[in-house]
Amino acid sequence: MHLKKVIKKDIENVLIKINPIKKYNPIIILNKKITMGHYQLNNLIKIATILDLEPYELSKIIIKNIKKKNIYKEITFSQPGFINIFINHDWLSIELENIFISSRLGINRIQPKNIVVDYSSPNIAKEMHIGHLRSTIIGDVIVRILYFLGHNVIRANHIGDWGTQFGMLIAYLEDIKSKIVFQDDSISLEKLEKFYCKAKKKYDSDQLFAEKSREYVVKLQNGDKYCHKIWKKLVSITMIENQKIYQRLNVTLKPDDTVGESFYNEMLPNIITDLKNKKIAIEKNGSTIVFLKEFKNRLGESMGVVIQKKDKGFLYSTTDIACLKYRYQKLHADRIIYYTDSRQHQHLIQAWIIAKKANYIPQNLLLEHHVFGMMLSKNKRPFKTRDGNTIKLSILLNEAIQRAVNLIKNKKPYLRKKKLIQLSEIIGISAVKYADLSKNRNTNYIFDWDKMLSFEGNTAPYIQYAYTRILSIIKKSSIPIIKLKEKVILKKESEINLAIKILEFEEIVLLIAKKGTPHIMCKYLYQLATYFSIFYESCSILFAKKIKICKSRLKLSLITAKTLKKGLNMLGIQIVTKM
Repeated sequence: MHLKKVIKKDIENVLIKINPIKKYNPIIILNKKITMGHYQLNNLIKIATILDLEPYELSKIIIKNIKKKNIYKEITFSQPGFINIFINHDWLSIELENIFISSRLGINRIQPKNIVVDYSSPNIAKEMHIGHLRSTIIGDVIVRILYFLGHNVIRANHIGDWGTQFGMLIAYLEDIKSKIVFQDDSISLEKLEKFYCKAKKKYDSDQLFAEKSREYVVKLQNGDKYCHKIWKKLVSITMIENQKIYQRLNVTLKPDDTVGESFYNEMLPNIITDLKNKKIAIEKNGSTIVFLKEFKNRLGESMGVVIQKKDKGFLYSTTDIACLKYRYQKLHADRIIYYTDSRQHQHLIQAWIIAKKANYIPQNLLLEHHVFGMMLSKNKRPFKTRDGNTIKLSILLNEAIQRAVNLIKNKKPYLRKKKLIQLSEIIGISAVKYADLSKNRNTNYIFDWDKMLSFEGNTAPYIQYAYTRILSIIKKSSIPIIKLKEKVILKKESEINLAIKILEFEEIVLLIAKKGTPHIMCKYLYQLATYFSIFYESCSILFAKKIKICKSRLKLSLITAKTLKKGLNMLGIQIVTKM
């Protein structure tokens, strides 16, 4: 139940009756002072000005027209211009019952759309590092939520499997006469990355090697069998290792979701020809360029986007234009969301503009670049190893698990080894994921092991513990869940506040689906766990004097647990039944 939406709609209906021509946007917020009301109309003065009425006079009209609805218990006006709303306890109870009996917590599926989510996108011939964490886990949360709402979600792991790095690697392997790529199926990605580093160093220092590398790129793009065989092996080695990381992170990406730049290779010559025919692209000094008036260079002239080089090699922009065309014309995308860092923003905008000019995609296609900040160390610099190298994601996750082992051993020294390992993997990796997801994706954040593994504050262990505590309460009860048939009785303030917080869940889900900001869910789950803690401290559950009160509070506890579990699942955070 989206309570704010319901209240807003009721008020809008009243305003339309007063003057149907004017536009209104009633702003409904949670009241900071519960004693004043659960919700508040926050822009009454502005709306009154539009209607040329005094705020108090307008409040009387609104209150008179909506106060008889079952949802409202009491509605009051307060100076200088607010309407305060108390929600009816009986109405809350009915809504809680709907959530209790629903596997979807009472949230209906919406009109489905085809939504492509482009995320993770690791490099080939390199191990995934911490720079890939945010794109991978934030993108996956959005995928989970959109899928839950009923959309047809197309996961797109758009890997860079086509380009200069492959020319470099093929040239290097040829240079050292290495057949290891073909002979040894057990070659590690770590070894492959060392090859890449040596190839890159040679590429930057040896002009002949660089020329040879570029020649191999063109050969690969033109379908050379020798180059294609090596390329295919390099991609396979990389993605097998990356899939292991996805499984550890509890990310839903599968091998079938991987579509590399190579997939669009056959489209590229036709794209070039078509853009030329439409007078969008021109040839200049042997290169094919699109000049965009929307962007200016240092001289104030239209910026040129190169889509084909002199050597007839294609660029990332060309591939991204083809990718857009395919996603709209073949996948019938209604919305495309990209999770890459802010450095890609101008590049993406340019590709979007060219694709629209060429009529490959319509002007109104929803294209969104959900940028994210960096992970920083405590000195507020990029989080790296002591020798200044980028931290491998596998190493980060291993350390998280080991720290969780030490934490659990201190709390439960006699826990069986098998259980210790299982619990440590869930808690350690969940802590890393939640610490990242709980920060606004638009900002940088400081990576702090102590905070993320704490059982206090807005952390995964705290939320996981809150869930297990509720399960423990229910397990201790002698009343079977099947016997909890009566509606929840809401009398005490802590019960009412918890009920209202539970009903906010749908609003949170819809907001994340719109904005792609998982930290809102983390904040909500932390608040929900905190509200339950207050309820637990102030209301006896198992030892309530009346059996009907005991059943009611058990039911409210169970609904809370269901909501916590569903929220954590949307975040890709695993639950535990015992801690």
